[in-house]
Amino acid sequence: MLDIRFALPVDTVLPDYDAGGLHGLAASLRQWLQAPGAGWAAGEVEPGERALVILLVIDGLGDHFLRTMGVGSALEAARKATLTSVCPSTTASAVTTLMTGVAPAVHGLNGWFIHDRRFGGVIAPLPLMQRGGPPLEAFRLLPRLFPVAPMFHHACRPVNLVSPADIAFSRFSLHHARGAHIEPYQGLEDFGAAILAMADALGRSGGLIHAYYPVFDALSHVHGSRSAEAVACFSRVDELFRRLQLALVGRDARLVVTADHGFTDASPERCIDLAPDGEVVRMLAAPLFGERRLAFCRVREGATREFEAWAQEHLAGKAVLVSGEAFLGSGLLGPGALHPRLAERVGTHALLMEPGWTIVDHVEGEIAHEMIGVHGGLSADEMRVPLVMART
Repeated sequence: MLDIRFALPVDTVLPDYDAGGLHGLAASLRQWLQAPGAGWAAGEVEPGERALVILLVIDGLGDHFLRTMGVGSALEAARKATLTSVCPSTTASAVTTLMTGVAPAVHGLNGWFIHDRRFGGVIAPLPLMQRGGPPLEAFRLLPRLFPVAPMFHHACRPVNLVSPADIAFSRFSLHHARGAHIEPYQGLEDFGAAILAMADALGRSGGLIHAYYPVFDALSHVHGSRSAEAVACFSRVDELFRRLQLALVGRDARLVVTADHGFTDASPERCIDLAPDGEVVRMLAAPLFGERRLAFCRVREGATREFEAWAQEHLAGKAVLVSGEAFLGSGLLGPGALHPRLAERVGTHALLMEPGWTIVDHVEGEIAHEMIGVHGGLSADEMRVPLVMART
């Protein structure tokens, strides 16, 4: 249950952690994988049925994009519903939910960057690097950082993960793929071929093919979420979806498509850029973590009043400032037994950015990335993702 006792940005869409959101989709998928007699309603799998399910996760494909830029596409024609992403609406949080079946409050990845003093402060958990620093190395790093088991670990049905070759065998991927076979691919044609090869392998037994495609997200970041490059990439993905439908005819496969988050665009003029030697950075005990659309702050002891006064004066109409305690108690990160370090990872304050606004800071040694397309916030474009389902 959400318990929000603070103002929210304009156009906020709250995360649904029941059947109307990614968390509910993932939790029910986990149950189907691990319970022999379970079904999976989203994939029209009856209890106890031996079924072949192909889950395509198209990183960044928002529902608004599909309903507007994708009119007349095969994906739009097979669209069944709108789901909400988790909070924050970002890959680290949502993809981890789709691999574990639990909310960010439980798996603890509340943004691309998180704060964990055991491993040096602000870190990026997917590439497992310190922010602006070297790769993370520590005793029992992975089980300490990622204590939640993946949904495939105790699966009673076969699982194949089709993953980009450059991340398929990363430490994050290997840890979260336990119990599954990993099939790497290079390029969209190879992606489709790998899915069909895995479908052939699972033809008699049934099971899950979890297939992840990140290129739409990457192009949207660089060129914008409605750019010619993003639209062209969507068209190629849509054509792949058509071909998969045809190739799987007669197999009664369930072809389910969703995304981890959507996108919104932000201009440089609406970016709050904190100077490394500025007054705001001097109030902080650590660099920002979370996302540029939903930033978590760790304010120095004794600087709280000063920081809150700065936010009230300079961020009016640009961001909503919330205390870490209030954010933690709101339920925005979802239900379940809270990750033991969640309070640290939320920090003393959260900045919920208004539509079109972002906030960034700078860390020595870090490569700055200019982004047109952004996500992580609570706007409708970022929070709403499609649920597409086709039976072959």
